[in-house]
Formats: sequence, C-alpha cells, structure tokens
Amino acid sequence: MTIASARPEGQLAYITVTAAYWAFMLTDGALRMLVLLHFHTLGFTPVQLAYLFVLYEVAGMATNLAAGWIAARFGLTSTLYAGLGIQVVALVMLAQLDPTWAVGTSVAFVMLVQGASGVAKDLAKMSSKSAVKILAPKEKGGLFKWVALLTGSKNAVKGVGFLIGAALLASFGFQAAVLGMAAVLFVILIAVLILMPAGLPEGRKGAKFSEIFSKSTNVNWLSLARVFLFGARDVWFVVGIPIYFYAVLSDGSEAGNRGAFFLIGTFMALWIILYGAVQAGTPRLLRANSRSEAQLITAARGWAWALAVVPAALAVAALVATGAQTWLTVMLVVGLLAFGGLFAVNSALHSYLILAFTKTERVTMDVGFYYMANAGGRLAGTVLSGLTYQLGGLALMLGTAAVMVAISAVAVGFLKPESAGSIKPA
Repeated sequence: MTIASARPEGQLAYITVTAAYWAFMLTDGALRMLVLLHFHTLGFTPVQLAYLFVLYEVAGMATNLAAGWIAARFGLTSTLYAGLGIQVVALVMLAQLDPTWAVGTSVAFVMLVQGASGVAKDLAKMSSKSAVKILAPKEKGGLFKWVALLTGSKNAVKGVGFLIGAALLASFGFQAAVLGMAAVLFVILIAVLILMPAGLPEGRKGAKFSEIFSKSTNVNWLSLARVFLFGARDVWFVVGIPIYFYAVLSDGSEAGNRGAFFLIGTFMALWIILYGAVQAGTPRLLRANSRSEAQLITAARGWAWALAVVPAALAVAALVATGAQTWLTVMLVVGLLAFGGLFAVNSALHSYLILAFTKTERVTMDVGFYYMANAGGRLAGTVLSGLTYQLGGLALMLGTAAVMVAISAVAVGFLKPESAGSIKPA
C-alpha cells in the first residue's frame, strides 16, 4: 500500500500535514544552528550554550503533556496551526535580541524565546504524528510505511535546515536570517490554512485532561525507552560535538569562523539527512509488511543494543587518542554517521510501535505522553551535553551516551506484543 493508492481525501490531508511539518522543521533546524553558532562566537561556554536550549525542552515536555488533550478537545488542525503560528512569533521575537545586552539578559531572553519555539515544535509534531494513525491505510504494514516516511522526510528536511542556518548566519548575519525565516513560515501558514482539507478529527467536548496518562504498560515502557534513546543522541549532538569541531576547524579569524560554520553546518545537516533517509527506508529494511508485532519488538531490542556499541567505542577512542587529533576527528565523523544510521532504525521502530500500541480514540493522548518523554530525554541530553563536555571532554560525553542507550535497550526488553504473533502490523 502506497500513499498514491490510499483514499484521495486521506492522501490530500496527509500531504498537507506533511508539507506543514516540513516547513516547520526546516526553520527549527536552521534556528538551532543559528543560535548555537552565533552565541558560541560571542564567547558563551558549553554549559551556557546548553542553557539556551533548556527551556525549549522543558516547554516541549509541558506542551506534549497538554497537547494530546488540546487536540482531543479542539481538533488536530487547531494544534497544527497553533504550532506554526507560535514559531513565527518566536522568530520575530528572537530578531529583537540586542548584542549590547549583558550575557545574563541575553541568555534569559533567548531561553524564553526558545521556550516558545519548543511549544510550537511539539504542537506541530504531535498533530502530524497523530494524523498518521488516523489517515494511514490499515493493510500491508501501511502504518509503519506512512509514519516512517513522515518522520524520515521530516528529519531530512531538518538536516537541510541545519545547513541553511549555518549558511544564512555566515552570509546575512543573525537578525536578517531570523526575520527571513519568519516571513517564509508565515506565508506557509497562510497556505496551509487555505488548503487543509477536511478529514481530521474536530475534537470532542467530553475529553478529560486526566486521560493523558496512559494505562498501557507498553506505552509506558516505550516512553521510558524514548527518554534514554533521545538523551543519548542529544548528549553529544546539541553542544559537545559542534563545539569540538569548531575548535578543530576554526583559526579564530573571521574567514576561519565562516569556514567552520559551513563545515559544521554541513556535517550536522548530512547527519540528519542520513538519519531521515534511513528512517524512511526502515520498513523495507526490516521487511515490516511480512513481520508480526512480536518480531518487530524483538528487532527493536537487537537494534538498541547494536546502537550502544558505537558511542562506547568512540568514548574509548577519545581516551586513547591523546595527541592524535586528526585521527580522532576522522573516527568521530565515521562513528557518528554509523550512530545516525543505527539510531534511525531505533527511532523508526519506536515511532511505529507507539502508534501500533495506542487506540485510535486516544491516539493524541498517548502520542502526546510519548513525546513528552521524548522531550524529557532531549532535556536531559541537552543539559548533559554542555556539562559532560565541560567536565570530561569527549570521553565522558560519549560514555554517557553509551550508558543511556543501554538503559533504553533494557526498557525495550519489557515490551510485549498486544496481538497474536501471526498478526502483521496494521
């Protein structure tokens, strides 16, 4: 079953939701790279850089907790439109940053704006992922294919956003780049408001806020696994690795800084694009249309333990590479690309399983709860990224990532199939 063979109204709604999500994630990726590189050049320490993203993740946790109920009460399109609109406002606000402000004032202001952006991102994400459960075809692994395509393409677009963010910063400066992104996203919001077809739930007045807490053991274990999976990614991705590469690539001159921006942005973009491409291809890689839910759960355990090996090996390499910076940098590039491929398979399996475990009538509740856990992991990873890199360098940072993946693998081990072993994924 392909998107082209699905019901026309479902196909159009899926395409519109996906396009809106792409537009949002393009600006989200660009904004993250803009903020990270701009404030690093202003002299912020790794821990201070991590602070800039803390409220973004805290806001994401709170938003996901409430967004499931908001969507169930007011409809999926309302939360999608709100996410796009809040992101436009956040970008305009960020452009008001004054470089003459004191460091403390700048950090507080950017944290608040990033918090608004975090609310926006998770409203858009929850809406898009929940829509897939409702719109996807029910036969031949259709759900796995549709959610993998949405998530994989989103991450590829976000990777392009990293590259665009670095390029805009180097070419036009911080303020012009942020305002330009706000203008483009506003135009896209208007287009989505006009073009969105009917077909998504409009909400039910009787939805209770207490329903957001899942009673499903599988949903709870999977959410715990998600905390540590994404914590393991962000513990190196958010601050540590970009700052390490900047130290290696820049000579401190203006031209050197611009060159480092482009190279770092290119690597981060390629990593996300690879991650997205592998995610989109995971159903075919795992032969999802011929495997049962029980078999896919077993596969999730194996892929989780395989992922844990990579940061553990890189941590050892960082310990023994004293004085061999070029060798270590090459090892990091190769190793982190391998991490990206394995991470993508793990993430795609999680994204399928949460939708397989939930019921259609409470999909926004369970997806919101699950992505609250996702945001919690990103929050932990963000804080630990600056902290571990500042305290123990690459070895401590990557060792922490390995431990977090291992905990995620243990949590996945508690998942149990909810259907008979012979039933194929819906």
